[in-house]
Amino acid sequence: MEHIRVYARVSPEQKLDIVTALQDRGHFVAMTGDGVNDAPALKRADIGVAMGITGTDVSREAADMVLLDDNFATLAKAVREGRRVFDNIRKFIKYILTANAGEIWAIALAPMIGLPIPLLPVHILWINLVTDGLPGLFLSLEPAERDLMQRKPRRPKQSIFGHGLGVHILWVGLLMGAVTLSAQAWAIRTGHANWQTIAFNVLCLSQMGHVWAIRTERSFFRTNFLSNPALLGAVALTFGLQALVTFVPLFQGIFHTQALTVQDFFVVTVLSSVVFIGVEVEKLVMRRR
Repeated sequence: MEHIRVYARVSPEQKLDIVTALQDRGHFVAMTGDGVNDAPALKRADIGVAMGITGTDVSREAADMVLLDDNFATLAKAVREGRRVFDNIRKFIKYILTANAGEIWAIALAPMIGLPIPLLPVHILWINLVTDGLPGLFLSLEPAERDLMQRKPRRPKQSIFGHGLGVHILWVGLLMGAVTLSAQAWAIRTGHANWQTIAFNVLCLSQMGHVWAIRTERSFFRTNFLSNPALLGAVALTFGLQALVTFVPLFQGIFHTQALTVQDFFVVTVLSSVVFIGVEVEKLVMRRR
């Protein structure tokens, strides 16, 4: 079964045997067919695909899906699109849960190391609605990776948190929280009255760096920066809204923020880029493995 690629003039029973033998060896089997004699194998296969034009009613009933144009090239297009959608779901989960983990780490660890809580409830609400929401939503529009169809099939029972996703959420969330607390500690130690605003902005901008880094498993610098204009617009809008709540007096009263100086902004920019660099290093290590 592992070496034979072509079978000729097989009976319905033999088709069923072939599907079963492949499944017994751990393969995830798709079966295409159009006749009544294909129905048992279509039903047994993990994915049964019946022909929509020439297929019989029996084969369509037994199958999991119907190929409307009877064109096998459509199957390849469907696999490509399915992989792209699954990739983007993972990117969304990676972004949202890592951002939430960063908030949790920052809030939970601050009292343990002798720092006040870095975020107010209104800051957390803002992050969840704007900083998380807008970029995360448009990650779903990411185009397919170049090597998408060269990848090995994913194991059907593999968790969506597999392939390093769960570990990424934990360690990048911890890094995000640590960077936020470092900014807070620096600001308090140097006598900055706006220390909470500095910590708030570091956390928000760290998430912006994170969303750019996880767009692709390849290096960010080897991708088309403009391939997802919706995400680019969402990030730009998030930056603009963040500037409003930081510098506009009306919003400062609502969000309890204070304007940043040039030095403050430089420190915020440098510290928030640590997450982007960390994820790029992680991807480099994963590619070499």
